[in-house]
Amino acid sequence: MYTNTTNANPRSVVTVPALRQRKADGAKIAMLTCYDASFAAHFDAAGVDAVLVGDSLGMVIQGQASTLPVTLDHMVYHCAAVSRGLHAPLLIADMPFMSYRDVSTALVSAGRLLAEAGAAMVKVEGAGWVLDVIAALSARDVPVCAHLGLTPQSVHKLGGYRVQGRLEGDAKRLLEDAHAVAGAGAELLVLECVPAELATRITGELAIPTIGIGAGAGCNGQVLVLYDMLGITPGHRPRFSKDFLCGRDSIDAALAAYVGAVQDSSFPGPEHSY
Repeated sequence: MYTNTTNANPRSVVTVPALRQRKADGAKIAMLTCYDASFAAHFDAAGVDAVLVGDSLGMVIQGQASTLPVTLDHMVYHCAAVSRGLHAPLLIADMPFMSYRDVSTALVSAGRLLAEAGAAMVKVEGAGWVLDVIAALSARDVPVCAHLGLTPQSVHKLGGYRVQGRLEGDAKRLLEDAHAVAGAGAELLVLECVPAELATRITGELAIPTIGIGAGAGCNGQVLVLYDMLGITPGHRPRFSKDFLCGRDSIDAALAAYVGAVQDSSFPGPEHSY
């Protein structure tokens, strides 16, 4: 991973094996989305473990109605900016819509995100045909974070942004998909908008760490969109988000509160879960 060698931050660099060790030790993983170097530096100082350059930038930065218009060039640009502000956190980059539509395209896209943009891991959504992509990337030593549950790139197929896995058959399929992505070589799994009981079961059955967003406190870690965590997202914010800036006088204080709440499992609470 590209790091800013002038950064005097004494924290140890968070690696992919270190995340698995966190799971083994029962230590929670605090993750946030980030899109620029300045916020990245504050994340580093606050003790954030992993940073996701999410294709959520399409909505919160670009003002798009979904993540679908985000391009690989957009992701490379923002990921490279974030990498310049980081020292310790693991840097994860979303693979945008259609950038991993087949194995050959995925290899080129992931190569750019690691070599040009400084990412240490890439994130892909779904299972099924995506398993071949995960396996191909993993076989070439590209760490992969899988993403199941509410997968925003599938918003049209899902019919909107809805909780996934509530029905018995859907829960069974999601559990099977979780085992499948881990078996294909994924090193990390994001579970979005999944009933807390199901997410806890998945977490207990998998060897790889899970990161929840609207999936309850039983996951090995949590992630939020930065702007939701600061309470500055316009319009309706999702149930699973929390404004950590409210009642605090600085962004640094909000970041510290978020990291602390994830680490002591006080966030998410029942009101943030399904």
